[in-house]
Amino acid sequence: MSDLLERLRGRGWRLTSQRRVVAEVLDGEHVHLTADEVHARAVDRLPEISRATVYNTLGELVGLGEVLEVATDGRAKRYDPNAHHAHQHLICSGCGAIRDVHPQGDPLAALPEAERFGFAVSGAEITYRGLCPECVNRP
Repeated sequence: MSDLLERLRGRGWRLTSQRRVVAEVLDGEHVHLTADEVHARAVDRLPEISRATVYNTLGELVGLGEVLEVATDGRAKRYDPNAHHAHQHLICSGCGAIRDVHPQGDPLAALPEAERFGFAVSGAEITYRGLCPECVNRP
């Protein structure tokens, strides 16, 4: 059983065949799929699954904190199943490809006390942007 499915089962989340397929599509390589990409892959496994079911399931998974929703500059949101491992994202400004990265150091420590404006800062999301090798080498 996959890591995501194990976590969902441990939470007592009712695993219908549709929910199971969405979780299986998301689990594994830690790719960052759009809802439409999740739906296309889910249909390969369960032809009768609807787009609405995929969107609703993704919303539930995000609400549970089991999947991260990643927004990328006006492009379609992407869904990251790597929600329980600290990481940041590297996004290609050309094609929109996303990779998980693990920079050294604590990003919270990089924000000086004077720049916190009294906030009790609890987290940081850092997004690195650039061009992937394919986009750099495009004519």
